[in-house]
Amino acid sequence: MGRRQALAAGAGLVTGAFLPLTGSPRTAAAATAAATYTNPVIWQDFADIDVIRVGDTYYASASTMHYSPGAPVLRSYDLVNWEIAGHSVPVLDFGAKYDLNGARGYVRGIWASSLAYRPSNRTFYWLGQIDFARTYVYTATAVEGPWNRLTTISTPYYDAGLLVDTDDTLYVAYGNTTISVAQLSPDGRTQVRTQQVFTTPSSVGTLEGSRFYKINGQYYIFLTRPANGQYILKSSSGPFGPYTMRQVLLDLRGPIPGGGVPHQGGLVQTQGGAWYYMAFVDAYPGGRMPALAPVTWTADGWPVVQLVNGAWGTSYPSPAVPTPPRQVTPMTGVDTFDGTSLKPRWEWNHNPDNTKWSVDNGLTLRTATVTNDLYWARNTLTHRIQGPTSTATVQLDFSAMRDGDRAGLALLRDSSAWIGVKRDGGATRVAMVNGLTMDANWNTTGTGTEAASAPVSGGRLWLRANADIRPGSARPGTFSYSTDGTNFTRLGPTFSMGNDWRFFMGYRFALFNHATQALGGSVRVLRFELSTP
Repeated sequence: MGRRQALAAGAGLVTGAFLPLTGSPRTAAAATAAATYTNPVIWQDFADIDVIRVGDTYYASASTMHYSPGAPVLRSYDLVNWEIAGHSVPVLDFGAKYDLNGARGYVRGIWASSLAYRPSNRTFYWLGQIDFARTYVYTATAVEGPWNRLTTISTPYYDAGLLVDTDDTLYVAYGNTTISVAQLSPDGRTQVRTQQVFTTPSSVGTLEGSRFYKINGQYYIFLTRPANGQYILKSSSGPFGPYTMRQVLLDLRGPIPGGGVPHQGGLVQTQGGAWYYMAFVDAYPGGRMPALAPVTWTADGWPVVQLVNGAWGTSYPSPAVPTPPRQVTPMTGVDTFDGTSLKPRWEWNHNPDNTKWSVDNGLTLRTATVTNDLYWARNTLTHRIQGPTSTATVQLDFSAMRDGDRAGLALLRDSSAWIGVKRDGGATRVAMVNGLTMDANWNTTGTGTEAASAPVSGGRLWLRANADIRPGSARPGTFSYSTDGTNFTRLGPTFSMGNDWRFFMGYRFALFNHATQALGGSVRVLRFELSTP
């Protein structure tokens, strides 16, 4: 897989000639003159950001791999405070592996994709390739949905950037090292032309992650060098080039201690004409966190990231934007699963079996899979972890569990652990299980070992997981339980959350209920709370 190979080689690529950034760096003192924001602007896992503005509202899209629904759409009124508004890909209907049906789609699915808005028909477009096989386009007139598939294109536009030109023509920039531009038909359903427009010099190595812009009559393709650089191509002759290249940043210190170099994001202009770059920072075990920096432009039309003491700033003056019409919905807090649908903060591990779950002032999870392997269990519901540390607390009604059932709260990734309820032989106990592991091909190598347990009675229990996702090394996760919701008892040893990047997605909190003997049991989640210290 090209991306894995590129990322693995990224640290050893030849850097080539360094093109110095021009413009005056921002200083910490300058930031005190106005209200400031702090990076990362979102300390949750939202990678490969594409960011746009429509009127007074900002939107961003992100990668979700094997999680469903896919391609979340974030919304903001100030570029700093964000909420999850919906998902562009309602279901990963790209093959049985995304249903955990005979195969698995871990680290496949929704990779770097593109979000755009077309004023002529007041429609949002999402475009992305799946499994290196073909490209899918979804549209909606509101980001909350409904999103519907517009078309499938046989060319896989790898790491695509979609441009709606000023004459309403749709173009796509895409590729790895060799960058191409495609023109779509006026209705966006077919490709009418594609042409290679740039070959990355060997001195740079790999470029990918295209974002496509037209700014002041010039065409720009914004590209990342994984995982430590950002470059940009510029054409004065039209979308098909020729293009010239300039380095935007390389090995720039990022705003998260222990984290990586900000890269692979997008440019966006405020209503007042100011420009910003929203990138992500590799910050495992939590994932890839969005960071925001102001951008200025040289007289000859090249972007310059504004630095603080030679680094991407931990804080900057807040963007000058109109007063937001309302506060955005926090990404932390309590969910009592009110109403009859899940809030957009939730994503399933692969597609769920929709006959086996329901929301009605509480979340009911009926067992959907008979397995002793959580990685094969359907209807595991995930929630991003809030950094730098946060705690998830779940109130669980387990009275309808059956013998052999396993239900609880996990720290889920390619190495996982959980606390939950086991029912065997009519007896119920709360257990902490670790040793759930995958290999580099995402096959299960360990289904877990019970590290501690305690008998429980009644039908209700509170489960808690605390996660430290500060990057730089493996970090601790701990588990505890309560029978009254107030007094919690630690259970099991500390779980070490790994910081390897190759799974791409960071750790998540996960709610699960699966059978090891026979289907028919269920649990009810009455309350979920994500809190920070």
